[in-house]
Amino acid sequence: MFHTILPMLQAAGGFTKEYQGAWALMGAAIGAGLSAIGAGIGIGRIGGQASEAIARQPEAGGQIRGQAIVLAALIEGVALFGAVIAILIVFKF
Repeated sequence: MFHTILPMLQAAGGFTKEYQGAWALMGAAIGAGLSAIGAGIGIGRIGGQASEAIARQPEAGGQIRGQAIVLAALIEGVALFGAVIAILIVFKF
């Protein structure tokens, strides 16, 4: 369906530099939003699974908590990368 709508949108908009910039800004906004949503889901799953693991084996709580913090930091780094790329796209156009 999208492959039939895109040529019509290009013809209607005249496909100018502003038109291309508008698509870039929309893509940047969608990318930043998906990055934040993905990070939220990932960190939520880590927190839930870590809580369950600590409830099952309280003696391993320190190790589980440490691993959960490291994993959450890695996920947050990927989300930050997505947001930075989106900001770069916004400033380019």
